[in-house]
Amino acid sequence: MQLTVLKAKIHRASVTHAELHYEGSCAIDGRLLDLSGIREYEQVHIYNINNGERFVTYAIRAEEGSGIISVNGAAAHKASPGDLVIICAYGTLDEAKMAEFKPKLVYVDRQNRLTHTNDSIPAQAA
Repeated sequence: MQLTVLKAKIHRASVTHAELHYEGSCAIDGRLLDLSGIREYEQVHIYNINNGERFVTYAIRAEEGSGIISVNGAAAHKASPGDLVIICAYGTLDEAKMAEFKPKLVYVDRQNRLTHTNDSIPAQAA
């Protein structure tokens, strides 16, 4: 059986730009792309913490170390500068490989600078 799993996540990134008339996509600081393993032109799901919007687009590379998270094209209607977003990429994995699989989780501060990485999400407590 094939499972769709979280491959990578950039957690609580701050939107720096919303460019309605730029070719659609989400420009992401190249360093964050590399740390997360998200590839340029890979499909990403974006979850806007501020307004609850959830949408799908693709990643493009912004300048390394710039802190840019730019939501472009029609998606610019779904996020504004200053909004916090979670950017996720998913992959398909054979069930037998699940025991050894670990996602790449990247955590950033309000300026989209790396704070830490992880390969698991702590269990949620009551």
